[in-house]
Parts: sequence; structure tokens; C-alpha cells
Amino acid sequence: MSGPDRPDGRSDRSDGHSDRPGRRPELPVVIVGGLHADARRAAVTRLLADVPGSVVLHHDLATAAAGTVVRTVRDATGILSAGEAPLVNDCACCALREDLVPELERLADAGGTPLAVVELWDSVEPKAMAEVVTAGGFTVTGVITAVDPALVLPYLGNGDDLAEGGLAAAATDRRTVADTFARQLEYAPVLALADSLPGSPEADDEDRELLAQLHPTARRVPVGHVDPAGTPPATSPACSELARAALAGFDVEAAAAAQHPACALLPAEADAHGVATLVWHRRRPFHPERLYAALEDLTCAAARSRGRFWLAGKGDALLHWDAAGGALCVESAGPWLASLPDAAWELVPPVRRAAAALDWDPEHGDRCQHLVFTSPGLDRDGLERLLESCLLTDAEYAAGQAAWQRLTPAFDTLLEV
Repeated sequence: MSGPDRPDGRSDRSDGHSDRPGRRPELPVVIVGGLHADARRAAVTRLLADVPGSVVLHHDLATAAAGTVVRTVRDATGILSAGEAPLVNDCACCALREDLVPELERLADAGGTPLAVVELWDSVEPKAMAEVVTAGGFTVTGVITAVDPALVLPYLGNGDDLAEGGLAAAATDRRTVADTFARQLEYAPVLALADSLPGSPEADDEDRELLAQLHPTARRVPVGHVDPAGTPPATSPACSELARAALAGFDVEAAAAAQHPACALLPAEADAHGVATLVWHRRRPFHPERLYAALEDLTCAAARSRGRFWLAGKGDALLHWDAAGGALCVESAGPWLASLPDAAWELVPPVRRAAAALDWDPEHGDRCQHLVFTSPGLDRDGLERLLESCLLTDAEYAAGQAAWQRLTPAFDTLLEV
């Protein structure tokens, strides 16, 4: 899909033919992110070594308090250029958005760059930047989150606000370390694993199993050794695999759909090396008061939980459950398809309709409870009993929807209704 015409008559989207007048050379872009800064730098260093001539574009948001964002462009030999981008609306992340595409355009117009590596600052999430790059007319060939496996559980359990660690991207940024890390981890189809980094504990089987259960469909690629000077050894099978992953291709729309609670690719049941994943699926609505009273226990029952749920009295609203670090976010993700008139289905993306069709119930349609809990030491039996106790009883269920509407709307404050 072509981008809008520029004022100078050129298209923002290259067709790959650099000898055509008015067309810029193709510039593949890979996005590398992650809160594990040392692992991210190791992955970027590896890519620079594996793809000769590639360059890294990085915006450092740590200087935002001084009113600017520092931009650097470097290759395997060192920094090629540096500059500053002013804050936009007092938001460092907004400045990154405004500055990123023009810098990629300059790289593309200069030619000779086989791969642009966009190294995100610590708390910047890859989903937003992949969409910015694609909207700017460039092809994102890969999205990689770099991970130190030994730090997965500590970060997933860290409920501190990003601002407390100097990691907020804007004055209004209220994200936590845990929920930011979870989104970074689960969005990327490729995880670059940096084991045995200096100063980091050694990962064990439980660490690796937790990572595998949190994102079972991810392609997990070892970065390999990178020495303290930042120079990796000669190309090896491990590093060539990372380069191939960076150029394998990436579908921004499909990645967004895979994160939407209505059709998310949630983990399956698993139990190994002390880590378990419980998939809980039911066709009866929750009692709003009993579920509300159990929220703290349910949120703290697992290192990570997510999914969609159905609340009695709110039969039209598909509710999103997203918990990490002992904190829970509940929000409406739009209507259940069963609540829409037939004519409205044509306005729903095909992937959403397909997901609903696979999970359709003759009585309730796509309304259901589909929650997934992943954690070391998960008390599966206790968790299931607690969840079951929050459902409507047989008598409450038999009373029907008119009675459900009269139940106390315990979630209204949480949902900001």
C-alpha cells in the first residue's frame, strides 16, 4: 500500500527499484526493543556484525527531562551522526515518533544501507513503533524483543511505575515495569535470548520454561557471546539465525490482531520445570460482586494472566483481563459479536469473525470466559476453585438476563462507566 505523495512529488514507499526517477531505494527496517538493555544492545551488536553495512538508529529518551531526545546513527565501527529532537507536547515518545520516519528517509535516500536497525529505548513498545514505520511507507521486516532469560520473572513481577525508575516516556506515562515488559515480550514474533551477560545471574530451566510458556509461538534465537567491547566473534549459526529472523518479514496488521483480546493467540495448557499455565474456559457469566471481591487474589495468583471475560449484566461488552506484577487492568474491548446485528458483521475484520466462529456457542455466541494464568508454582486447583466460585450459581443463571441486569454493578468504577 503506497504512502501519500510528498511535496516534492516522490512517494514515501519504495518499490525496490533505485534507478527509477522519484523513487527512493528500498530500506528494510527491523525493530529491536526490550527493557533488558544489556540484552538489547547485545542483539543489536550481533545484527551489525551479521549484516555488513547495516546501521542502527536509536533515540535516547533519558534526556527528556532536559527538553530533548538524543538521536544517534551508528554502524559496526561507531557513531556516524548524532543530533537532538525537541520534545513534542512534553512527550519524549511523541518526539521519537516525529523524528523516526524522517531519519529513515534520509538513510534510504543516501542509499547503500542493506538494513536499518531501529533500537528502541528501554520502555518504548514495539507495536507503536512498527505501526509508525509502516505508516511512513517503510517495510518492517522483523520485530525482535531482546531478553535476558534470568530476568523474565523479576521484571514480570515488578509492579513499580516506570517513572520510579526514570523509564517513563512522558509526564503522563502511568505504565508499570511488569505490564510494559509483558507487552514487549508478547508482541514480538522473535525473542533474542542473551544468556550469561556480565553481572546477570545464570538462567535455569525454570526461567527458560517460563519464557516458553508466556510466548509459546515465538521464535527464540540465541544471541551468542558478545564481549565487553561490544564486538561479537565471527559469524556463527546462532548469529546468522538472528539475521535471518530480522529479515524474515513481519505483518503489522496480523500482529495487532494477535494481541486483541477477542482473537489473541493465548498460550495453551502446560506444566514443566515448576512452571504451569492454566487455561480456564467457561460458558457462564461471572457474578459482578463476587468477581470484584476476588480480584486481588486472582491477580496475585500468577505472574501473568490475560484473556477475555463475560460479566452478568454487561452482556454486550467483551471485557479484557490483563494482569502482571500484581496489578490488573480491566477494560472494555468492544462488543461481543453475538450482540451485534447481522448487518454490522461486515464491518468486523475477518480475523475477528473467524475467531468467533471457532468458539461459537448456539446459545451464547462468542460470549465466554477465556482466561490464561502462567506462573512458577501455580496453584491450579485453588485457582480453579476461586474462579468457579465467581460464576453465577445454577439458580442465578436460571433467573435469566432480566435478573442479571439487577445485580450490583460492582465493576462500573473500575471500567469508568
